[in-house]
Amino acid sequence: MKLSRGDLMACFLRVIAFSSLASLLLITLFILKEGIPFLLRHGLAHFLLSSRWDPMAGEFGVSAMVVASLAVTFGAMIVGAPLGIAGAIFLNEFAPRGVMRVLKPAIELLAGIPSVVFGFIGVMVIAPLIRDHLGGPGLSVLCASIILGVMILPTVMSISVDALASVPNSFREGALALGATRWQSVYMVVLKAARSGIVAGVVLGLGRAVGETMAVIMVAGNTVRIPTSVLDPVRTLTANIAIEMGHATGMHREALFATGVVLFVIIMALNGMALAAMKRRGAA
Repeated sequence: MKLSRGDLMACFLRVIAFSSLASLLLITLFILKEGIPFLLRHGLAHFLLSSRWDPMAGEFGVSAMVVASLAVTFGAMIVGAPLGIAGAIFLNEFAPRGVMRVLKPAIELLAGIPSVVFGFIGVMVIAPLIRDHLGGPGLSVLCASIILGVMILPTVMSISVDALASVPNSFREGALALGATRWQSVYMVVLKAARSGIVAGVVLGLGRAVGETMAVIMVAGNTVRIPTSVLDPVRTLTANIAIEMGHATGMHREALFATGVVLFVIIMALNGMALAAMKRRGAA
């Protein structure tokens, strides 16, 4: 039977789609294959709860790096999420349409800037300011949080703008007709209606922050320790893998793959939260 051009194109697109899924599945299986045996031999509890990372002595514990990754990630959320949500509210609710058409693409261009550029700005500008005015070495949780907060802005703001834009105008008009001011209608009605989409944007921004590598290597300080202050230098899971994988062999290499498994689980959990939030938005 002769296939039409449309059928051939549909088959081609189907093959491309399944090849992408197959690639993701193979990457996942490879990470699990390399990391799970080490976790079974070494002990998952010891690997996650120990804070000592000394490959030369055969000590592999990632609790300090897990805490550091979470501290930097949630610090980025504290910096980036309010700015992103506030910017989205301004662009969608208060800015003239011409201003929105210019500013929204300009902000989204931030996502195309290489992370090493953000890291360079952190090393040359943010870290010296922190060192001179707050103390500490400068390269720290705070510096990494600020840089990652700026890096997640395009994700948070773009998705939040789309969520706010999807709220029907009848919601705004109804609030205004009941005597609410413009800000009250936005705060009491529009934000609540778009809440699920905004939460999804924040969670996706967190996924971007926890998986970032190059900028964090440059600005976090790369010291394996549990931070007790935002001014302490730290090493995240991604930074540890990137720094040591080039020279790791044997058990050390397996431990880095196990670190990748832990990172993979954290990112999947964040993405699962985002999907759940978007499903709630769709149900609403």
